[in-house]
Amino acid sequence: MIVISLTFLLLSALFLAIAYPLLWMVINSFKTTEEIFSNSWALPVQWLFSNYAEAWNKGVSKYFLNSVFVTAVTVFLTLLFSVLSAYGLTRYSFRGKYLVLALLSAGIMFSPQVSLIPLYKMVQALGIHDTHWALILPYVAFRTSLIVLLVRSFFLSIPKELVEAAYMDGCTGIGILFRIYLPLSMPILFTSGLLTAYWAWNEFLFAVIFIDSDSLKTITSGLLAFRDAMYTDWAVLMAGLVISAIPLVLLFIFMQKSFIRGLAEGGVKG
Repeated sequence: MIVISLTFLLLSALFLAIAYPLLWMVINSFKTTEEIFSNSWALPVQWLFSNYAEAWNKGVSKYFLNSVFVTAVTVFLTLLFSVLSAYGLTRYSFRGKYLVLALLSAGIMFSPQVSLIPLYKMVQALGIHDTHWALILPYVAFRTSLIVLLVRSFFLSIPKELVEAAYMDGCTGIGILFRIYLPLSMPILFTSGLLTAYWAWNEFLFAVIFIDSDSLKTITSGLLAFRDAMYTDWAVLMAGLVISAIPLVLLFIFMQKSFIRGLAEGGVKG
């Protein structure tokens, strides 16, 4: 009983530490900038829903759509390459297979920030600087290692009897992937998609350095335009931050069961 109580208190404290800054941001997004500085801890005297309309019209709509595009393409390509790679590593034996697995494991420990200078030169050489592909390709590259290992672990838990039965029925290798592996792997695919979307949506460093045009900026880098050297409308900026957080919050709320199930079942085997 004591252990349960201590666990509950610890989790409650953790929840408050995470939720309170978000609640503070939401409350202040309905105030004026002057009211934020004069009394940032109180409820708004007047709830200004117009802050959200102003933030949306000032450019958040454009940044939001750019983020949706970059994130959606990143998730699609990452899952596509990861599923095909994991299937090959699971079903087939070839020379250097364990070396590939070792390199994938090393890729998880590789920090994207370390590769910033050579990656910037590569983006310039490919001629994709100041395009969305300057973000999408690095995002896919840096997330593929983790997703391949997660999906492969899940694939290893699929009974071999199902695969053997499919072979006896005349199913091809690609048919087994689409008829057996993918339908059974939806939990880990949802989890992988959420992890990739979370990282791509919130990534800031690459979005600032690789994109110069205001029309192409994602929401994380685009919100910097709301800050000014002389005056910053913090209320509108808070509203923009809330808008940027809403999609991922809703995704985690509606897909939390699949997310937890995918993490649990994806680590069954290695």
